[in-house]
Amino acid sequence: MFKNYVLCIALLQLCYVNAQDKILGFTAESAVQEEKAEQNFTSKISASTMEEWMKLMADRPHYVGTKKSKENAEWMLKKFKSWGYDAQIETYQVLFPYPKTRVLELTGPTTYKAKLEAVPVAGDPYTDQGDELLPSYNAFSKDGDVEAELVYVNYGVPDDYEALEKMGIDVKGKIVIAKYYGSWRGIKPKLAAEKGAIGCIIYSDPKDDGYVRGDVYPKGAFKNKTGVQRGSVMDMPLYPGDVLTPGYAATKDAKRLDREDAPTITKIPVLPISYEDAQPLLAALGGDVAPSDWRGGLPITYHVGPGPAKVHLKLEFDWQLKPAYNVIAKLKGSEYPEEWIMRGNHHDAWVHGASDPISGMVALLDEARAMGELAKAGNGPKRTVVYCAWDAEEPGLIGSTEWVEGHQEELEEHAVAYINTDGNGRGFLGAGGSHSLEEMVKQVAMSIEDPQTKVSVAARKKAESEVAGKNGDFKLSALGSGSDYTPFIQHTGIPSLNLGFGGEDEGGEYHTIYDTYTHFKRFKDPEFAYGVALAKVAGTITLRLANADILPFEFTNWYTTVSGYLDEIVKETETMRKEVESHNQMVADNAFELAADPKETFVKPKKEKEVPYLDFTPLQNILSTLKETTNAFDHTALQKLPQDKREKVNQKLMKMEAALMDEEGLPRRPWFKHEIYAPGFYTGYGVKTLPGVREAIEQKNWKEAQSEIAVLAKTLTSYNTALKEVMEMR
Repeated sequence: MFKNYVLCIALLQLCYVNAQDKILGFTAESAVQEEKAEQNFTSKISASTMEEWMKLMADRPHYVGTKKSKENAEWMLKKFKSWGYDAQIETYQVLFPYPKTRVLELTGPTTYKAKLEAVPVAGDPYTDQGDELLPSYNAFSKDGDVEAELVYVNYGVPDDYEALEKMGIDVKGKIVIAKYYGSWRGIKPKLAAEKGAIGCIIYSDPKDDGYVRGDVYPKGAFKNKTGVQRGSVMDMPLYPGDVLTPGYAATKDAKRLDREDAPTITKIPVLPISYEDAQPLLAALGGDVAPSDWRGGLPITYHVGPGPAKVHLKLEFDWQLKPAYNVIAKLKGSEYPEEWIMRGNHHDAWVHGASDPISGMVALLDEARAMGELAKAGNGPKRTVVYCAWDAEEPGLIGSTEWVEGHQEELEEHAVAYINTDGNGRGFLGAGGSHSLEEMVKQVAMSIEDPQTKVSVAARKKAESEVAGKNGDFKLSALGSGSDYTPFIQHTGIPSLNLGFGGEDEGGEYHTIYDTYTHFKRFKDPEFAYGVALAKVAGTITLRLANADILPFEFTNWYTTVSGYLDEIVKETETMRKEVESHNQMVADNAFELAADPKETFVKPKKEKEVPYLDFTPLQNILSTLKETTNAFDHTALQKLPQDKREKVNQKLMKMEAALMDEEGLPRRPWFKHEIYAPGFYTGYGVKTLPGVREAIEQKNWKEAQSEIAVLAKTLTSYNTALKEVMEMR
């Protein structure tokens, strides 16, 4: 396998040599200058500087409202100013719950009181900082004091509840215990509450990120028996940001909802625990043995329940407004100062956050330093570059969302694109975002060397895909949620990217007290080589957007991708229809086998409602038109326009993503306005493409599906009109 991988990389690198004979968006003359600027920029990026800054920023816990969080913000502010930026801290007052009471105990048929503590480990002094370490909890859990029988629900996702229903198990009035992974954590209590549960426990199973995967910390990178993943369970698929100020900025004097009326706070209490604390609870369960694919790595037989295990869960929180410190630094453009290239990473963490987010934050800072040095030497960007260090991302994308909501009109007028990073590690380039930026990102990825293999990061990514038997073409993934790009693209319609390296840095430190500099240095990116790679990729993308003659948006890839999304939906709908028809025929024929175990109750399946034929022709027709329009789009012709017309073209290109927004928003969650990309209502981070149509079909809401087809067709028609207006300026 390794020989095949190396050979594949070598062949792909040969294919890439001299493949890039021009830079998208640049005239031949401008491209020469751009290449010089990029070479100068990348030569300034420093691994040792990033390591030094990580030690400083991650030496103490710095969650929202802490003294260390403010110190980090003020330190970054001074750095930006020293590099020539016009920088300031913009502070918002946001609701942040701190845990006061955490009690979890098994009350029957045996007893056990959960420890709820992670132990310090030898050789890592950061894990031994006592009361400074934030206790393990789930932010935006409801306060509660409940006691009930326990039910094991696997990962607690919709498919798991369907399986429970087939087993005849109801969680109403029960407390559920679910494994981390399988979906975003906030979906687990959301679904549990909808199914009638009165409490939720989430634990980390060793099969997912503990001893089954590898040696545990401190010997290896994986989660030891006391490690607990913190995290928010805010219902972000409704809206992210401050829970009390939906759709507007959480300024000091902002009008706020009563906490009882905030829809994104969970409806039931929820608590994360370690697998050390989970094992006695799971071992006390009876009932059916869990299905084979539900079983984890603990040395027990996994049962589903309900009971006889009975647990008591008591949670109380200190609900206070806390300051969130966003650092905003602007480097004024020399030719187009009113056009902004936005670049961001968050700086807050659940504890030390060396990997998440400081590994990405220090890469951004070194980019900004190098960009500032270019400007001081007279080679500054043509467009204004805005670097952003966001606070309060971890509890629910709060800092970035409040800033975007407070600056929305400015952003709609000035923002060209937003480039996001977060945690970073060793491995392969991961890139997601607006597909009109795909070709530009591909060109950049072809120009940056992978530190390990010494080929381009694009060639290495392509080789990984092809060795795994997948299509190796460079593609951006679609953006769901989970980081600070969300308010930019999905609420405001600004083209966005999310970048990071990973895949060879697996571990169990995520959101635990073990996400420290010591752990990062040993297991994640020891030489900070991939921090350098990230700064080069993100910084080069920023430079190309800042300096392009014609903004580097390309629409044939966009069309191919969006057309593919529609094809998926049409095929999925037809599959649903055939499955229902087959099921109903079996019901009519009474063609079901009795249960193998005579003790099991056999419930004869009932007929399901038929899947109607949806009329997709409005979408198919407009996509056919868009194919012609996007194929006719020609960057080269636009580059030949005189300067004044180029500027007008760029003004229109800046607004293309906004044409994909519907001001009424998605059904039941109007904050999300993008018609192509959104986080799933029941996936959280995971993306749903063409979300209005797709989710209506998945929920079998056929009337809404047909209505959303019409909405999407109207949006795509507006997009086609906007693109044709650009082309008519040639």
